Amino acid sequence: MPLTGEHPEAGDLRLVLVTGPSGAGRSTALNAFEDLGYEAIDNLPISLIPRLLSRPAPEGPLVLGVDTRNREFSSTGLAELFAQLKHDPRVQAEILYIDCSAPVLLRRFSETRRRHPMAPAESPERGIALELDLLTPIRALADALIDSTEMTPHDLRAEIATQFDRSGGARLAVSIHSFSYKRGIPRGADMVFDCRFLQNPYWQDSLRHLDGTAPGVAAYVARDPLFDEFFAKILDLLLLLLPAYTDEGKSHLSIALGCTGGQHRSVVVAEKLADALAATGWRVSKRHRELERKARIDGTNLMGKTA
Repeated sequence: MPLTGEHPEAGDLRLVLVTGPSGAGRSTALNAFEDLGYEAIDNLPISLIPRLLSRPAPEGPLVLGVDTRNREFSSTGLAELFAQLKHDPRVQAEILYIDCSAPVLLRRFSETRRRHPMAPAESPERGIALELDLLTPIRALADALIDSTEMTPHDLRAEIATQFDRSGGARLAVSIHSFSYKRGIPRGADMVFDCRFLQNPYWQDSLRHLDGTAPGVAAYVARDPLFDEFFAKILDLLLLLLPAYTDEGKSHLSIALGCTGGQHRSVVVAEKLADALAATGWRVSKRHRELERKARIDGTNLMGKTA
């Protein structure tokens, strides 16, 4: 169905389609968007979306929750709609995919004792597997991917605010993550840099129990003969590419920095990189996956920071 009717000027209608597996946090995401001033509509049938957009446009941005509970949902239908929206100059559309690992989805369904909408008469495992398979093509199309596997609802809301709050302008939002290669590369990372060649503070008894936010650890890593050149090249590359990504219309970029344990070297580089990009005017958030995980295990509350 073609998009017709009254619309604002080209690209002025900002539209975010939020999808992802049941239990990943889509409802939390929609609430976060509402707090940012978006008009939120949940579970609208795909066939009605063009009709909605053909009416006089809302004054502010619009966010639509689309999920598999709707009986007419299909990956093909959503992909075709998204392609149509992408080619409409009056609409600035993007897909946000809220992802989550299957074991955590299963745990969440077990804790709430809910039936899975994809297999209400079968086990949650069956429903999760069916839904993840159905959503695979949409995940590949997503402009932004947030993995809620190790996030609290507060973490998820904060990440959405970082990436989608346009109250200060429509500049590219940059998310910088440190991680451990032992636990895998963060899903949704646009760029990944390996810091494992840098000298490792873990082998220093006085530094092992600290992390990369400690000045002593940062100084030790920075003394590596390759550190300055490595960091300068990453920063130069990003300062070259970020304006190009902005011109291309990309609204958020995820950069991941990894080391063996995700405690020292990657944290040092992530901290320094976030500060350097923020100093040049970019809107930057930073998350230290392994430090946050350790904090939860220890019962403390280390939240994502914003530079």
